[in-house]
Amino acid sequence: GEEVKRVRDGNDLNAKAKGKTREGAEEQLTSGDLLSNRRMFYLLKSAFPAVQINSEEHVDTADQETVSWNRSIPEDIKQKIQPKEVPAESVTVWIDPLDATQEYTENLRQYVTTMVCVAVNGKPVIGVIHKPFSAYTAWAMVDGGSNIKARSSYNEKTPRIIVSRSHAGEVEQVARQTFGNKTVIIPAGGAGYKVLALLDVAEKNQEEADVYIHVTYIKKWDICAGNAVLRALGGHMTTLSGEEISYTGSDGNEGGLIASINMNHKALIEKLPDLEKTSRK
Repeated sequence: GEEVKRVRDGNDLNAKAKGKTREGAEEQLTSGDLLSNRRMFYLLKSAFPAVQINSEEHVDTADQETVSWNRSIPEDIKQKIQPKEVPAESVTVWIDPLDATQEYTENLRQYVTTMVCVAVNGKPVIGVIHKPFSAYTAWAMVDGGSNIKARSSYNEKTPRIIVSRSHAGEVEQVARQTFGNKTVIIPAGGAGYKVLALLDVAEKNQEEADVYIHVTYIKKWDICAGNAVLRALGGHMTTLSGEEISYTGSDGNEGGLIASINMNHKALIEKLPDLEKTSRK
């Protein structure tokens, strides 16, 4: 997070196109992505050399950085977590060194996060979502504690639905047909930001929503940390057809997603047949 903030504050992004998304939008790559990725990857790799680490950005082996962790856990976290040992080969770590790169280049700082997720046998069990520009960090571990909780009030009849800025129009029509004309559509950047919108985050730059919907293909490093946090708090993140997302194998999730907490998730899925079809296009 410090790398992401330092590059943005210095306006030293060196932004360039790294390719196109399936929808034809240009994907940006900045110095913030690369420097954050280098530090996150090598810290984890040096601490847990036997664990598989999947990252959004390519790791240049000629550009290694020595980043060590003294293995001391802050007392406030140590008091909350319930440690468990699992075989190293069952663990997959997914890191997103800079979520919402497009918004980062536009200086829409509130949407930017860095994320780490630990999956065991494909199930997300630890999620960390950090907001570099406010130094806010949310973390949660399934059956092992958290520093965040769900919001207490939701409205299932007229939910506030948070969606990607690029897909807002696509989702709005179907969502209003499904939930009614009073449904509020909130366009936003970054999967990490959208998950935090479902939770109790005391920040002025964090919008609140009841449901997070994504209707197209999305990479697993974008969603694993949020999925783990929601699971730990009793929430749900599934494909639009209700399937659990496995964090092994390919790095992409084909079936779109819907995320909620303290709501009837199954009932939400049953309301969204048209969106499920949209995600398969």
